[in-house]
Amino acid sequence: MNSDTLTAAINEKYPGALLASAQPLPTRLFLTVDKTRMPEVADYLFNTVNAWLDVSAATDKSPIDGTYEVSYIFSLDRDALMVSVKEVVDPADPRVPSLTNIIPGADWHEREMRDLMGIVPEGHPDPRRLVVSDDWPEDQYPLRKDFPHNYRPPRVTEIKPPMREPKEHEKQATVLSIGPFFPTLEEGAYFRLYVEGEEIIGSDYRGFYAHRGIEKLTETVLDYNQVPFMAERICGICGFVHSATYCQAVESAAGIEIPDRAKYIRSIMLELERIHSHLLWLGLAVHYLGFDTVLMQTWRIREPLMWLTEQITGNRKTYGMNLVGGVRRDIDAATAGKILKTLEKIEAEAKDLIAAAAEDNSIKMRLEHVGSLSREDARRICVVGPTARASGVAIDTRKDHPYLAYPDLDFKIAVQEGCDIWARTLVRAEEIFTAISLIQQMVAKMPEGEIMAEYGPIPAWREGIGASEAPRGECAHYVITGPDNRPYRWRVRASTYPQLQSIPRMLDKMTVADFPIIVGSIDPCFSCTERVIAVDARSKKIRTYTHQELLAMSRRNFGQGRRS
Repeated sequence: MNSDTLTAAINEKYPGALLASAQPLPTRLFLTVDKTRMPEVADYLFNTVNAWLDVSAATDKSPIDGTYEVSYIFSLDRDALMVSVKEVVDPADPRVPSLTNIIPGADWHEREMRDLMGIVPEGHPDPRRLVVSDDWPEDQYPLRKDFPHNYRPPRVTEIKPPMREPKEHEKQATVLSIGPFFPTLEEGAYFRLYVEGEEIIGSDYRGFYAHRGIEKLTETVLDYNQVPFMAERICGICGFVHSATYCQAVESAAGIEIPDRAKYIRSIMLELERIHSHLLWLGLAVHYLGFDTVLMQTWRIREPLMWLTEQITGNRKTYGMNLVGGVRRDIDAATAGKILKTLEKIEAEAKDLIAAAAEDNSIKMRLEHVGSLSREDARRICVVGPTARASGVAIDTRKDHPYLAYPDLDFKIAVQEGCDIWARTLVRAEEIFTAISLIQQMVAKMPEGEIMAEYGPIPAWREGIGASEAPRGECAHYVITGPDNRPYRWRVRASTYPQLQSIPRMLDKMTVADFPIIVGSIDPCFSCTERVIAVDARSKKIRTYTHQELLAMSRRNFGQGRRS
């Protein structure tokens, strides 16, 4: 369905619902609807058109026109079209109809909107907080423009319970608490399991223990080309995809076409990051099962890849490659040769290791029929990436919304029908070799030319949507450009965001012993931590710096004007 057909269908089915439309790009459609009609339009997009809910964004535009805005961004995958459906909200009455009962995947989006903007989704089935801390005051909304980025409100002493009330069938069950710190959880997360014997009959989740306010910081003190370096710090594994997707959003808003060579370089880095991430996950997955030999081998195979990225970018991780308009470093012929040689070795060793692991019946038996997520649940929750593809849903942003070099490349989407952890494992294993093939194609086809586009000032008040296929699935960024050479609004939806909402389905009727590998099967990235370990090269002494120490160091080095 193209944009004209879609717009005409909405006008015909819901007369008066559509207030405005704009299409700055063939692949991007922006609609404004009457907020009272939003549930009808969303229901049509999700259940009739079969669009996927990607991300939502609430924006405080009161300094400009006295309103708030709420945008739900849908993906029409087979039509290569992303549709932003916007409703205007009166700040004096900040309420909108909830879509969660229509689209279960809207649950967290709407709770986050309430926490950070004070916009209440009426009819939402779960009124609990999601993002802000349990001791955060009720009347403070960090993403409103009148909230200073460096302000810390006083904490309240009367704290509402963060966990839901047990359901009727859970009231007599044993409650097992896991987290916020737990050996198999690398980051802060709290799970409450309701168990009968060894069987899990219900679960609840509380996360966002290290919400860092990156979006707020970006909208206040960083300019367009400082943000990519911040975006890379969203994730310690998939940093490149975040900076690339942010740049894509700004470029689409500003109408900037980056050079073809830059498209290829970004794509090569994205696929190198995918190989690195999948090898990392495979090692950790078998580690949860007690097969540390495989863990050691995957990390050994992965190490030359880290050396390679250091040669290309100057860093093993946090590459600092992307800027709006292109990339900062080129890939010369000698480096291209090293890429091919390194990948040839990785491919051979990974094939042998994965084949040996796949033939081990004890591994397969621990993963088959465990942590199942049905195709219908995958769609309703709007999960992405290997989690969706392992449930038989053939979605992949590289195919559905071709970007950068991917329209020029030949590859198949890895899909499995098992819906369990074994299927997720097979999908990721296949994607390692697909990524190697894609890089080989790109090195062979690499066009000559510049790596940065020339462009003038970025116009204010334009909307842009960026979408890239991260190792964990689609990464989505939404940008509204602003004055003073910085974004007015930047919204990030990392791949783990929808995946975590699927965990209760995966845990249902499983045993407690299955918990670590079920959670691990989505390859969760809960948050990045606010600490760093420093090693003195001369003395070999190790020191862990606290958040306060890092903050003090930052203020000494960069001055008070840049503190967060």
